[in-house]
Amino acid sequence: MNDLLKSLGILEVNPGATTGGSDGWISTGGSPLVSRSPIDGRPIATVAQSTAADYEQVMQIALPAFDRWRMRPAPLRGQVVRAMGDRLKEFKTHLGALITWEMGKIRAESLGEVQEMIDMTDFAVGLSRQLYGRTMASERPRHRMYEQWHPLGPVGIITAFNFPVAVWAWNAMIAAVCGDICIWKPSSKTPLTAIAVHNIIAPVVDQFHLQGVFNMVIGAGGQVGEQLIQDQHVPLISATGSCNMGRRVGVAVARRYGRSLLELGGNNAIVICEDADKDLAVRAVTFGALGTAGQRCTTTRRIIIQDQIKPRFMEALIKAYQQITIGDPRQDGILMGPLVDGKAVETMMAAIETGKNQGGRLLFGGQRMKGPEGGYYVQPAIMEAQNHYPIVQAETFAPILYFIGYDTLGDAVAMHNEVPQGLSSAIFTHDMRKMEAFLSHQGSDCGIANVNIGTSGAEIGGAFGGEKQTGGGREAGSDAWKVYMRRQTCTINWGGELPLAQGIKFEI
Repeated sequence: MNDLLKSLGILEVNPGATTGGSDGWISTGGSPLVSRSPIDGRPIATVAQSTAADYEQVMQIALPAFDRWRMRPAPLRGQVVRAMGDRLKEFKTHLGALITWEMGKIRAESLGEVQEMIDMTDFAVGLSRQLYGRTMASERPRHRMYEQWHPLGPVGIITAFNFPVAVWAWNAMIAAVCGDICIWKPSSKTPLTAIAVHNIIAPVVDQFHLQGVFNMVIGAGGQVGEQLIQDQHVPLISATGSCNMGRRVGVAVARRYGRSLLELGGNNAIVICEDADKDLAVRAVTFGALGTAGQRCTTTRRIIIQDQIKPRFMEALIKAYQQITIGDPRQDGILMGPLVDGKAVETMMAAIETGKNQGGRLLFGGQRMKGPEGGYYVQPAIMEAQNHYPIVQAETFAPILYFIGYDTLGDAVAMHNEVPQGLSSAIFTHDMRKMEAFLSHQGSDCGIANVNIGTSGAEIGGAFGGEKQTGGGREAGSDAWKVYMRRQTCTINWGGELPLAQGIKFEI
């Protein structure tokens, strides 16, 4: 594995701040941060965390870089992003292997995450020629009214451990073609993948003379993270994490009249109707609940199932869970790796005990497992529960699936919507009326609603995000690019008169 670190430019001790390019690394005197693999608990490498002075040094280079970058035409900014995509293709296997080592995803998911970065560069390149405004009809004669979009400024990107690089690409690639620069604060649990990404794109930064456009600071949320969200020079903070983290970010940024793009918790449910394709639903639930070991914001956490088919489906789902291979995610045939650290295991065990105390019945799993020495392995859990249990209403970032029965579809939708979060949702049915009811304004209250597919695995072409305590932000596709720009309404008077709007007369 040392060869892998060497191929990605990672040494034993790494600086925790960069303004991009091969010469952009800042020698920091911050405290050391040891990155440990959840596979076996062993240290991989050490990062010197950024200090307040490092952050200021980054911003001194980044702010002038914005003035230069925004003057480059958007299609030319797209050429830069295309070159970054080519570099990511070249290092896909290596970066995927590091994600697995540092975060614990199985290899297929890690490679999929890098592919998502590549796909985002493709999307952003096309977008660089489609930053459209509108022309509106003016009520005043010989006037033209239209809107245009301008770069917003420096964008702060705070990412979580579960998608240590893809979420950066969602934001950075779109922000880049919009003319913004980025300051990335990655999760302290996965700093090496962030360093690797900056090493991969460094030749592109050097080639196009882009120092200060793609920046990074590594450090604790209470230090450099707090410095970032409080910074008046950063008009947009895009933050992915827990609801508690998002609440702190949202309040701090709103206090200084900045913008927040928040992607927070999910308590996602699948409604399974009596006419559902059982085999299809079992496969969707299994991946939705166990992908990334239950550590996705879109993870399926609740099954709301029609009472008549509940016993048969439960039996089939338990049989599917029994076939899941758990272990070292670097190995072939493994479908579920470890949780990210020991705290995540303790949180899961505590949630299971709380669920039992509140009236739940453990149907499968829920125990610690003996994996490689020091690894954080668990059996996924299935628990029969009621939707109103406080533990069910909360999001536990672990592979716990709550099984809840319903009588009518109206009951199912009501239970589905009565949790505080609102990210992803799904229904399994062949009845068109039920599908349309679930997708109507009286149906799912989530930002994502699916029919006959699971809650996890969104495509980049759609805007990704949710409602309620999920934060309300949108990233990736559709028109999510608009949050990274500022809208300007323009009116041109090309006549010789000065008529006022609304027919107002003001003669002098």
